Amino acid sequence: MIKIVRGEPTPEELAAIVTVIAAKSAGGGAAEAFAPPSQWNAPARLVRTPLRPGPGAWQASGWAR
Repeated sequence: MIKIVRGEPTPEELAAIVTVIAAKSAGGGAAEAFAPPSQWNAPARLVRTPLRPGPGAWQASGWAR
């Protein structure tokens, strides 16, 4: 039951609030809410790991591939 305490909402406003409340109370999205975010566009993927000087470092730099 919804009780309007103040103001006079239009039928469209009432329909909107009922829709939002019904969607929130329906659930079903709980598993999706706790899914880890996708990492495909993470800024850390754009940063190259630092090169380490030493024997064989040029091979690890990617030029030997």
